Amino acid sequence: MTQPCPAVSVVLPVWNAAATLPATLESLLAQTGADFEVVAVDDGSTDATPDILAAFAAQDVRIRPARIAHGGIVAALNHGLAPARGRHIARMDADDTCHPQRLALQCAYLDAHPHIGLVGCRVDFGGDRERCGGYARHVDWVNTLLDPTDIALARFRESPFAHPSVMFRAELPGLHGAYLDGPFPEDYELWLRWMDAGVAMAKLPHTLLTWNDPPDRLSRTHPNYAEEGFYSLKGLYLARWLARHNPRHPEVWVVGAGRTSRRRARQLMDQGIAVRAWIDIDPRKIGNRVDGLPVLGREAMPAPGEGFLVAYLAGHGAAEELSEFLDGAGYVQGRDYILAA
Repeated sequence: MTQPCPAVSVVLPVWNAAATLPATLESLLAQTGADFEVVAVDDGSTDATPDILAAFAAQDVRIRPARIAHGGIVAALNHGLAPARGRHIARMDADDTCHPQRLALQCAYLDAHPHIGLVGCRVDFGGDRERCGGYARHVDWVNTLLDPTDIALARFRESPFAHPSVMFRAELPGLHGAYLDGPFPEDYELWLRWMDAGVAMAKLPHTLLTWNDPPDRLSRTHPNYAEEGFYSLKGLYLARWLARHNPRHPEVWVVGAGRTSRRRARQLMDQGIAVRAWIDIDPRKIGNRVDGLPVLGREAMPAPGEGFLVAYLAGHGAAEELSEFLDGAGYVQGRDYILAA
């Protein structure tokens, strides 16, 4: 007899995760109020991972293991999407744990909000805040983004979601493409591509996942997560966003005249964006010409509605300070300026 399709399919790529996988699976099997399956794709593990998956599957039919030759996380993710039967897809990684109500709350949210295509949740940082302060601050920032508009505007700074915390409608990969393998983080590329296609994304205010931070995390070790991959990806999609939202397209004013800001702005120029001038607060830079463009103080910025600002400020708290200044002066984020990084 064919079993009815579950509401949620959890896609879980696994590679040599014998030390952490049992806790991950136990946290999934402890879910309350959710009808789900776990499509666990073993990406050619050489440790005890296959035996652990087989043992859990023997005890609970909701665990559906699959094994492929080692091909990396993108291959494993897409292999897991193919047999998934749920109307919603939840992501999970084999070194994280989720709270008992995670799947039920996210599934209920998507069912009640048909205009939302993907929903995340707040996450606990499962790492050493002193040793990994930058990552911890990223988690804190991600947890501030709940509203679809805030998420959409913040996406050019950093990835606005913890990948294993999301749940999305099962039809989205077919409509807008699944995960891609390239010189970029596969999750961030997917969010940018789907949002560019008009998919609205939200986040629950509940903390429903512990996002652990092991030293061998892919974002620390794999070349696809290198810094330049992030920036070239952001430059491409930011240029596309500007073409639709900047009334003065293709002209922008770039806030930040330092070397890093100019390097990021060049990626926009490569996409046909014209930089009118650099805006800075450093008196040593103001009045100079850099890369053929003038460096001006904030007092020379175009008034709200008369020009569009792209801010490249990477210093801790710098973007927040600028946003407070601009909002107080009558500028509106998304209409007069955008924060990037």
